[in-house]
Amino acid sequence: MEARLKELAPDLAAESFRVGFADDGALGAGDANAYRHMMLVSIRLDDGSWMNFASSTLGTSQHIDWSVVAVTICFGVGIVVVALLLLRWATRPLRDLAVAAERFSLDQTPQPLAESGPVEVRRAARAFNTMRERIQRLVAERMQAMAAVSHDLRTPITRLRLRSELLDDDATRQLIDADLGEMEEMINSTLEYLRGGVSSEPIRPIDIASVVETILDDHLDQGHRVSLSGLTSAPVLGRVLSLKRAVSNIVNNAVKYGETAIVSIAETNGHLNIIVEDEGPGIPLADLERVFHPFVRLEESRGRETGGSGLGLTIAKAIIASHGGQISLINRSAGGLRVLLTLPRLDTPAASPTDAVPTAVPTSLPSE
Repeated sequence: MEARLKELAPDLAAESFRVGFADDGALGAGDANAYRHMMLVSIRLDDGSWMNFASSTLGTSQHIDWSVVAVTICFGVGIVVVALLLLRWATRPLRDLAVAAERFSLDQTPQPLAESGPVEVRRAARAFNTMRERIQRLVAERMQAMAAVSHDLRTPITRLRLRSELLDDDATRQLIDADLGEMEEMINSTLEYLRGGVSSEPIRPIDIASVVETILDDHLDQGHRVSLSGLTSAPVLGRVLSLKRAVSNIVNNAVKYGETAIVSIAETNGHLNIIVEDEGPGIPLADLERVFHPFVRLEESRGRETGGSGLGLTIAKAIIASHGGQISLINRSAGGLRVLLTLPRLDTPAASPTDAVPTAVPTSLPSE
């Protein structure tokens, strides 16, 4: 400042021009340094008098108080840490709610979700517990009703079957028995569909390759064209009867509509792939998703030759999804359909049923 003033006013003599800081002791502030941010300038005039003025020096680098800056930074860091801890505490019930929703299953004993946290989160947890109880009760009531209906239907079916044995006309008796068998199969399929893949059968390690081989042996005994290749051992964690039902539905459709079932088992990235190919007409692209819907059949005649309830694929999809697997399909370029069943290998953690979203239909036509 002194150099700049002398540059602007060269006639100022050194003895008539003085510049200094107030904290240099000019104002006698003592240890308090009350005027340390003030610059003083004195200029002697021609008549011998002095003109004094002061100017603030706030913002100059030599007067930055690093202790204040350090305290401010520590205070800000403390606020951020406390805010993160509070946010984690407030959102923990939401994470628990998300985990409970993902693990929700009809075949497990429901565990009430803890109703803790902020008011809004407690209300959400309470609503979730209520919703789960209603779903469990609704499914249980539906299953009880269907079990009662199936029992009531089986009784007259059994009586009709016994009475048909008294008929002298063998052809008529065979037709009646076929109709009664179809009715029983429709009842069983409907009950299996209503279970949605849920079963009281315990989950245990099984060899899916042996299950597939058993299914194909039954078809060989009936004179169908089937074949099996690939892995001879394919361990998975699941329910034997449920998986057998799912694979049977797929192979049955391949034999029914493709007249052959070429099955192979392979492993890819810790997952077991069961591939079923047939030589049928395939499925139109527009119907690949629709055939997964219950009671949907591409062949609408529902005749005895191609009869079925239209629930076979729906049941297979539900069973595979409950085992953490997927079903996908593609129409073969040479004709026919290729169905891919993917299941987690035994030593691979199974995916959550909510993560397993089947993307296609496993056979040529959506019937059982």
